[in-house]
Amino acid sequence: MTTEHFDVIVVGAGISGIGAGYHLQTLSPDRSYVILEGRPQLGGTWDLFRYPGIRSDSDMYTLGYSFRPWTEAKAIADGPSILKYVNDTARDNGIDRHIRYNHHVNTASWSTENARWTVESTGPDGPVAITCNFLFMCSGYYNYAKGHTPDFPGADSFTGSIVHPQHWPQDLDYSGKKVVVIGSGATAVTLVPEMAKRAAHVTMLQRSPTYVVSRPSEDSIANWLRSKLPSKVAYGITRWKNVLFGMFFFRLARRKPEKVKERIIGMVRDHLGPDYDVAKHFTPRYNPWDQRLCLVPDADLFDSLKAGTSSVVTDRIEAFTPSGIKLESGDELPADVIVTATGLELQLLSDVAFSVDGTAVDLSKTYNYKGMMYSDLPNLASSFGYTNASWTLKADLTCGYVCRLLNTMAKRGLRQATPRISTEAMQPEPFLDFSSGYVTRAMEKFPKQGDRKPWKLYQNYALDILTLKYGSVDAEMEFSNPVPSRRSVADKREAVPA
Repeated sequence: MTTEHFDVIVVGAGISGIGAGYHLQTLSPDRSYVILEGRPQLGGTWDLFRYPGIRSDSDMYTLGYSFRPWTEAKAIADGPSILKYVNDTARDNGIDRHIRYNHHVNTASWSTENARWTVESTGPDGPVAITCNFLFMCSGYYNYAKGHTPDFPGADSFTGSIVHPQHWPQDLDYSGKKVVVIGSGATAVTLVPEMAKRAAHVTMLQRSPTYVVSRPSEDSIANWLRSKLPSKVAYGITRWKNVLFGMFFFRLARRKPEKVKERIIGMVRDHLGPDYDVAKHFTPRYNPWDQRLCLVPDADLFDSLKAGTSSVVTDRIEAFTPSGIKLESGDELPADVIVTATGLELQLLSDVAFSVDGTAVDLSKTYNYKGMMYSDLPNLASSFGYTNASWTLKADLTCGYVCRLLNTMAKRGLRQATPRISTEAMQPEPFLDFSSGYVTRAMEKFPKQGDRKPWKLYQNYALDILTLKYGSVDAEMEFSNPVPSRRSVADKREAVPA
């Protein structure tokens, strides 16, 4: 194996990894970097998912990058438009020239003596080893190889097609067929109205309801601002408008959950009319934002339900049958195609095996630092977005903070930055305070967070700006390991008699 060296290795060429490339070039331009991408093309989520109707569930004025205005008319954008936006960003800034495709990272080993990571991956021509001073994981939060599918009794007996949205067969023809979509999350509410345009009928089968909110696909204020102002100015105003509204709505949901719940359910009832059983199919048992809300643009799901091209069934599955699904209520849903929109399999840092000075690291035993680093793990950061807002808002801040660390180490002549828990007592809390099934299934494998700064996640963009962009980089952060030339000078000074 030939070993190359870069100042920074970025793992993943999705929306976070491309953002990392831009920030490194802009804020730390003296640092060399490479992006290792396990797939044959960039885009991450927006290239992987190809199911009908794939789109964002956040507005593009906050899901877009802070440095590149979103200029399309639709704020709730489809997957191909988002993928084009990410590709254009990479190409226009020369970031694509730093990407190495089909490099799946397997292990990362830190040497304190050399102050560098050795990252071993499987490349297109076999094993590859690359060293770096700083490792930036931008590989997302779920397993790209497989989604979550429960073990449904009788699944082998079903004579139709069973499809998971994460691995959508492009040759699947569901025209004129009966489709059952199992699930009630963002993927399900996207699939149902889109598939209903061609299918004979689409049924959304859910164990329990989810909060569903309709918003216009176009932001009329944003489009008006763009017609009057330079694109960057209009984009910045719209971005903050949407950030502040999202923060207000989230805080209101936390302080007055019953009031917010009543309002959301009321809006659903306004769409579907007084005769629809909203209490059964659209009234969750939990409070708003205990799980992520589902967004439907231009009320497309509700329009499909009113038109009769789709329907919602709230029940539990007893078993698959050769011709459909038998429910615990005794009813049976006929189906030609069953779509298991049953969620993701969370995966921390792509399941890379980490070690420090020959000792394996168990990330579940660590604490998460500022939502991006890990206790006692040097020169390593990861990009992880918000649960109550757009992913990219936090990704942008994380990229900026990584560059602050790199620049601080260079200025001080030190090669290592390690989050260290102080002697102040701290109580462990779950990494994510979310009740969604895909989250609770995986939390035991994830790090903990603390009950105080800088070890606690606040899910608050404005607060994170103050902390990450302007706050001290020294808070419970140990800078150490001098550059050898500076160390030798310091050693000579100490050797001189007083």
